[in-house]
Amino acid sequence: MNMYWFLFIAVAVVSYIVQLNLRRKFEKYSEIPLSSGMTGAEVAERMLRQNGINDVNVTAVRGQLTDHFNPLTKTVNLSEGVYNSNSVAAAAVAAHECGHALQHAHGYIPLKLRSALVPVVNFASKIMSWVLLLGMFLINVFPQVLMAGIALFALTTLFSFITLPVEINASKRALVWLNTTGITDVSNHEHAEKALRAAAYTYVVAALASLATLVYYIMISNRR
Repeated sequence: MNMYWFLFIAVAVVSYIVQLNLRRKFEKYSEIPLSSGMTGAEVAERMLRQNGINDVNVTAVRGQLTDHFNPLTKTVNLSEGVYNSNSVAAAAVAAHECGHALQHAHGYIPLKLRSALVPVVNFASKIMSWVLLLGMFLINVFPQVLMAGIALFALTTLFSFITLPVEINASKRALVWLNTTGITDVSNHEHAEKALRAAAYTYVVAALASLATLVYYIMISNRR
């Protein structure tokens, strides 16, 4: 059990460092303008249209790093700081979210699998904590409750790992397009790569943290 706590603390520390690095990277590269002067919204519009996607709209949403693609409403939603900014960071984020739109249009299997799991994971997330807590109290008299909680948590862990190739692939699509179209050039393309790589690390750490927690609950169940 001591080994688990060491792992848990290590993951927590790494997660904090990765999140801090992400914010610093985006703050830094948000100060570097594109030579074209295009905003994140304009980058997104051009990437969508050049790839033959004409039924997806680009909208602005409140918050910081709240950017996302919604396949149900067919919208690329960019945070206000990305939507209106003409920085390298804004272009990278906008292109990344459009990468998800391309995945959806092309039937990218990991994205389809993740989308199929969304309603299940949302349901599991709502009751998972209560089932695990109840299972801990009843572990000696009704261990099936804890096992049910572990199964629910395993679904969220699986979702985290399926998210990894989806995010990495979207970044690859974004970087290739930014480079081939000249939106980024030799002076700033590396900055776009670093910004998206920093974002990808957050998903890796989240998946590992989820896996570590899952192992912890399994260890508790086995010790019974």
